[in-house]
Amino acid sequence: MSDAVKETKAQRVERLKRELNPWEAFGEIRRFAREGFPSIPPEWLGTYFRWWGIYTQGDGVGAVGGTGGEGRALPYFMVRIRIPNGGLVSHQFRAVAGLAERHARGIADLTVRQNVQLHWVRIEDLPEILETLWRVGLTTMGACGDDTRNITGCPLAGVDADEIVDASPLVQAATRMLNGNPEFYNLPRKYKISITGCRAWCSYPEINDVGLTALRHPQTGEVGFSVRVGGGLSTDPHFALRLDAFVRWHEVLPVIRGISEVFRDSSALRENREKARLKFLFLRHGWTVERFQAELEARLGFRLARAAAEDPPEDVYRDHVGVHPQKQPGYCSVGIAVLRGRMTPAEMQAAARLADLYGTGELRITAMQNLLIPNVRGERTTDLARELEAAGLRVEASSFWRGTIACTGTEFCKLALTETKGFARRLVDELERRLPGFDQHVKIHITGCPNSCGQHWIADIGIEGKKLKLDGRLVDAYYFCVGGGVGRHQATARPIGYRVAADQVPDAIERLVSAYLAERRDGEFLAGEPAVAAVERDPSPGRPPRGVDG
Repeated sequence: MSDAVKETKAQRVERLKRELNPWEAFGEIRRFAREGFPSIPPEWLGTYFRWWGIYTQGDGVGAVGGTGGEGRALPYFMVRIRIPNGGLVSHQFRAVAGLAERHARGIADLTVRQNVQLHWVRIEDLPEILETLWRVGLTTMGACGDDTRNITGCPLAGVDADEIVDASPLVQAATRMLNGNPEFYNLPRKYKISITGCRAWCSYPEINDVGLTALRHPQTGEVGFSVRVGGGLSTDPHFALRLDAFVRWHEVLPVIRGISEVFRDSSALRENREKARLKFLFLRHGWTVERFQAELEARLGFRLARAAAEDPPEDVYRDHVGVHPQKQPGYCSVGIAVLRGRMTPAEMQAAARLADLYGTGELRITAMQNLLIPNVRGERTTDLARELEAAGLRVEASSFWRGTIACTGTEFCKLALTETKGFARRLVDELERRLPGFDQHVKIHITGCPNSCGQHWIADIGIEGKKLKLDGRLVDAYYFCVGGGVGRHQATARPIGYRVAADQVPDAIERLVSAYLAERRDGEFLAGEPAVAAVERDPSPGRPPRGVDG
């Protein structure tokens, strides 16, 4: 009888990471492309591909079609393209549109981390896709895996009329410092950073591992940053905690590096894959903000200035949809509401062409799965909006269209329990038909499993995918949480103990919205309000699937 002890999942992944830095093994991907899908070993399918922004694609059934909370995979891949700060130029967007047309069956999804995702990618096509992206200055490196994910920021950086500072150079510099750097290829888990100079905190620093937000020191007038650590959603939502620090511009990169080293060097976080994010230092290992800051400052070799008073934003739409004046006199940004983030190659090509024709060729992706065209002369915005509408892209959109977010769902994700993208479109169509005059800000976030890739914990109405057995068969269903918010009204959405089949969700939301309108309050829709009593969270029927949130 063997005395060998079976590796845990965490031990196996840690061993694989020690044995190989996938960023140094692109030649293997070329070999797999030549030899075909059967040549790919399990360690690449389940682990190493992720460092190149690549996941195996689910079979359309989701988690219930497999075992251990993970569904079966098809011989196709999802490829996630990293877009730091969400900033693109027209030739890059055209290149992505061309790849979607040739290799992804005409599907491209904008994500809540300002990425673009392609689906239905064959192993034979991966080298061409990656090389095409490199030629136009884009990459998939680090878009997935236990590394620094795409660093997000305000998509209106440099043009926002109300911004404190253009922080996009720091996003780019932090990306160069961490992504592809062998010192940081092996982190305990995914690692998410947001750096923004806007007042709206539109890149959601509250739910990032590291969130830096600009402020002007009330005594000195100097522009610096607040820094928060340990944010994240998934099955254990936790808002990032503010350090007692005023971080000056020249200190931002050393601070980010120091926090990254604290995370990287934490052996305790490598013991359990489901409890490996930075937030678990606070949730599970007894760390305090004071201890974290002391560890950071020991690595920096200097004390940070004490924090200055800040003014968190109201929890308003953070999507930048519509026409907004820029800081440059006479110019505007035009924000397109892209429902569920899904675009066709034709729509992408049209947006790139119109960005050249009416702007300066720039496009920006937002953290609410939308798209912006900046630098448009004010007198030309109406013509641009008209041409966008003709291409099927909305500048004017209902509250439901603007405020609805959806994760990937069972269409492509192996961990999902419900189909989300098509459901989101049907839900919005139905709500627009039933409530045509509704004009309040409302965020409806749809997530297909407990991992909260659709960020349901920070939504006015967050619905989490479940299964129900009706007439002897399993059907898609959703569990309701309400009153989530960020900024000044920061709160985790409250479970209300209501689960309903997917086809009954429009009825439920109509009743909820109608009740709100009958007792209308000032302020944001449901955000932070005890409009519906909270209950204990719906008990899970078993262990939740392992997270691969966006």
